[in-house]
Amino acid sequence: MTTTERTAASYFLPSDEPLGLVTADGAPTPDPALAMPADDVLLRLYRGMVSGRRFDTQATALTKQGRLAVYPSARGQEAAEIGSILALRPQDWLFPTYRDSMAVVARGVDPVEVLTLLRGDWHCGYDPYRANVAPQCTPLATNTLHAVGFAHAARVKGEDTVSLVLVGDGATSEGDTHEALNFAAVWKAPVVFLVQNNGYAISVPLEKQTAAPSLAYKGVGYGMPSVLVDGNDAAAVHAVVEQAVERAAAGEGPTLIEAITYRMESHTNADDATRYRDKAEVEQWLTRDPISRLKQYLTDRGLLDDKTQQEIDARAEEEAAALRERMNVDTELDPADLFRHVYAEPTAALRQQAAELAHENTEDQA
Repeated sequence: MTTTERTAASYFLPSDEPLGLVTADGAPTPDPALAMPADDVLLRLYRGMVSGRRFDTQATALTKQGRLAVYPSARGQEAAEIGSILALRPQDWLFPTYRDSMAVVARGVDPVEVLTLLRGDWHCGYDPYRANVAPQCTPLATNTLHAVGFAHAARVKGEDTVSLVLVGDGATSEGDTHEALNFAAVWKAPVVFLVQNNGYAISVPLEKQTAAPSLAYKGVGYGMPSVLVDGNDAAAVHAVVEQAVERAAAGEGPTLIEAITYRMESHTNADDATRYRDKAEVEQWLTRDPISRLKQYLTDRGLLDDKTQQEIDARAEEEAAALRERMNVDTELDPADLFRHVYAEPTAALRQQAAELAHENTEDQA
């Protein structure tokens, strides 16, 4: 089925080609199933991606400087991350993974608080209720069940809330994902599953993970509408996620979206991607850069000029400089925090351990 043959009625079924609105060279490619976002939304998407990439490169640099214990870069996945986040409503919730720091920041969480997990100070350095963002999930796919349970509970309570859960292609091989898809479909839970298929689960390529023609077919197998989208096309990702959110909010149940994108950097700073993928492959994906294609589209439309570009770049640099400055301050750690947040009422054993540690600290300082 070609893009021109696809109709709105078949939109929620996987196809052989991903839905898109902007080609790799920035040209418009109208699709009857999707509406191009408004001009102001496109500019917000572009600003968000430029800031997101600058945040990502700054976090990578901080890791090399020893300020972070580890950092999983999302460079190259800006369209999927920012496109989906800007499609959420204020009352909706995000359930991110460890690679989605850029998305969490775009949702409004303080970037220093986001990096607290990756610095090793806290399991979650921000208040989830302040921006409706669940703690970043490191174990693969556990956030899928959290998202489904949260969304189902919200609907039972009569709340107008949709959960957006982000996972990678590797997480679709986990049992938790399959349980979450099944429960969400049976309960018609207001959940949007966004699979960022970036080609690899650490070093394992997609063809060694599944024989399915597309990860989107996994949603169909559980009885939920699914769609394949160009994950490097911010306009298309935004349009698809927005439709899925509207559908979930209307009580029509979950949607699975597979966004085809690429992880430009290694899995983390501890990984050497050159051991399992060719340089030519990376260079090929560089030509599909999500920021460049939207920039070209906006420029051709007269929506982005040199002055606006300079303002966007300057703002991103200011944000990176502020992050760098704040992250270059040593954290003051209190060993007693090890015991403060385990139970609402500490057990006798914990109280004894806390007392022993406090006594040891007092002796060390004497």
